[in-house]
Formats: sequence, structure tokens, C-alpha cells
Amino acid sequence: MPNTSRSKASVLPSGGGAMLLDPADTLVLLLDHQSGLFQTVKDIPVADLRRNVETIARLCTLLKIPVITTASEPAGSNGPLMPEIHEYAPHAVYVPRKGEVNAWDNDDFVATVRSTERKTLVMAGVWTGVCVMFPALDARAAGYEVLAVIDASGDPSEMASRVSLARLVQGGVKPTTTNALLSELHRSWARPEAAELARLYGLVAPNYAAVAESYARAQQAGRDAVQT
Repeated sequence: MPNTSRSKASVLPSGGGAMLLDPADTLVLLLDHQSGLFQTVKDIPVADLRRNVETIARLCTLLKIPVITTASEPAGSNGPLMPEIHEYAPHAVYVPRKGEVNAWDNDDFVATVRSTERKTLVMAGVWTGVCVMFPALDARAAGYEVLAVIDASGDPSEMASRVSLARLVQGGVKPTTTNALLSELHRSWARPEAAELARLYGLVAPNYAAVAESYARAQQAGRDAVQT
């Protein structure tokens, strides 16, 4: 069901995009991307997972999208949050929890989400079937539109990942990927951040970076040929 609170100004002049994310109504929640939990992730290479989370952090800074982070027991075996998040999204707000497994059980976390007055939540975290799914389902019940970035999240097994995805979809949470999120918020190359956005595509899809490098070299060769 489309979010009727979307700003009409965010939709391109052609009238497209009514079912896509509105950056002005989007809030990103990065949940429990902790060093200890990373060691249990088996459904995606951890290097890819971290790179995708970094891409999201950079994207949010570039497009001025608010970010909330949280961690369960960071002083315990789950470990601290990956530092790249707050390095590349220095505006991110960290909300400590008091041991709650489900971030939505923490009153401060929920109050921080509500204080943004944004109704579209984009979530990612470790584990997908716990740290993402529990607050995602609760947020849906509270009336939010919720998307889960599956490849910026991780589970202990492929089976756990498949079951998590099925339950998320059954609960009305929309799955997405880092590349899709980037493209959905990007929307047009006719914008001042185009060059920075292109670099983000190179992060999330390294082969795209190779294509861009080849194109740039071919363009330079053409200019050199004209000059000679």
C-alpha cells in the first residue's frame, strides 16, 4: 500500500515514482552491526556485508537522510558497532539499549524514531532474523512502511536467511538490496551529487567501477587524439 504522506515535490515531473522511496520521508535504521555478530554470518561474505553498510552510510550523508544506530550489549561478546557507520555517517544518532534483544522494546529507541516524524523506515542489521525482523514487524504494526536491506544484513545460515525473508514478507516488510536502495533514492543523474553517487555504485558493484574506469580512459584517449 503506497505511503500517502509522500511529498509530491519528490516525484519526478513525469509523474513516476509514486511507489518509490521519498528521501524526505525516509529514515535509515542500522541495527546491531557488531564485530562479534559478524563472525557468525554465513549467508553473505562479511566483506560484502560491511561494504554495503558503508555504502548506505555514505549515501545517507550525501542525501542528508537521517540515520539511527543501536547495539545490543556492545560491551559483551556481540562486540562494538563497525566503525565505518559513524565514520561515513557522522550525523547518525546512536541509541544505547538496556539489554533488549528487540530494539523496538527500548522506549528511547522508539522515541528517537518517532521524533523524526518520518514514516518510511529502511532497516538493516545482524542478524536478519532477529535484529532486523523483530523491530521491522513491530514497526509495521505501529503503522510504518518498512523496508529491509537484505544484503546489508546477515544471518547464521542460508536456511535462516530464507526463513527470515519469508517471515518479513508475510509481515508486510518489503525486501530490497543496497544497489536498489541507492538507485531508488538517486532517481536522476541530473543532480549535483551525480559524481559522488557514481562512486557509490562502484562500491556496491565493483564491476561497475571497472566500467566507469574504462569509459573514462576511452574518453581521455579520444581527447588526446584530438589534441595531437
